[in-house]
Amino acid sequence: MAEKANLEKDLACERKKFSQLQSDISSLSRSITSSTSVSTQHSRQQQIDSKQKELAQCQKKIADIETKISVKLNNIYQNSQILEQAEKQEQNKRDQEQKKRDTDAKLRRDEELRHARTVTRETERQAQLQRQFRDSRLVIDLARLPETIKVLFVASNPIDQNQLRLDEEIRLITQKIRASEHRDSVEIVSSWAARPSDLLQALNEHKPYIVHFSGHGSSSNELVFQTDDGKTKLVSKEAIVTTMSTFTDNIRVVIFNACFSSDQAKAVTQHVDAAIGMNDSIGDTAARIFAAQFYSAIGFGCSIKQAFDQSKAALLMEGILEEDTPLLFTQDGVDPENIVLIRPPGLFTSDYLY
Repeated sequence: MAEKANLEKDLACERKKFSQLQSDISSLSRSITSSTSVSTQHSRQQQIDSKQKELAQCQKKIADIETKISVKLNNIYQNSQILEQAEKQEQNKRDQEQKKRDTDAKLRRDEELRHARTVTRETERQAQLQRQFRDSRLVIDLARLPETIKVLFVASNPIDQNQLRLDEEIRLITQKIRASEHRDSVEIVSSWAARPSDLLQALNEHKPYIVHFSGHGSSSNELVFQTDDGKTKLVSKEAIVTTMSTFTDNIRVVIFNACFSSDQAKAVTQHVDAAIGMNDSIGDTAARIFAAQFYSAIGFGCSIKQAFDQSKAALLMEGILEEDTPLLFTQDGVDPENIVLIRPPGLFTSDYLY
């Protein structure tokens, strides 16, 4: 800006000089006309010629200065545009930052509200659970419910049978357990390519609360295990029932996720609280969906009956019309609505609930 002011000052001076030169030339021209002396006229003409040269130089200088001023004005305009754009960008940045602060504040408020609602719901749920347990006709000692239950997943898929996606089944079960409310209360262990002796080993080693067999079953009430070379080894219903009878200290539920296994399930309830089996063949997809939803419900603290009903509903939700294939059996005098495997965290356990 200072340079522009200096140029304008120089321009004013040159224009003043230009005007003065024009005035001088006019005056000299008049003196030539009025003088009769040849020498005087000659002298005045020489002065006019000199003044005209100065006038031309002055005019050129004025043009140069005006050009420089024009360039400066253009630079000033461009700089002002750049500055204006920068100010707009800075303002946009400030606006975005403020918007983000406002959004973060709203998210924090929403999260606090959600947390408060969750606490309220959990308080109400605990109160409801206490009322349910208090009103139940079955005596339940909550102190005896374990904080963590163990599920033994026994998989057998002999090479000479139709191949099942048992790995996908345990993946879905694990995924559902991890997404459940009491995910830390359910531990799943597995025994793959199971031979009959492997079942006994796993039952002794892990002492599970739930035994889940996944694989094939035969129409003659046998479960399909494997031989050492990976082929079919049939195990009778009587053998399965006898095996389960020796582990009644820890096993409460047995699930036979295999075709034609309802008789085995009914028979083992002589020794365990509840069992699930299939009264017909069941599709591989149906078996996976049923099992995954069952453990999801268990992980949310549902009773065996609720988990079983939800699993059947899951099949219908997927458009799989095999909801009548799974059957739930319980020991005489045991109501599946009252079989709760997971102790709800925070629920008092010092007293018996009636």
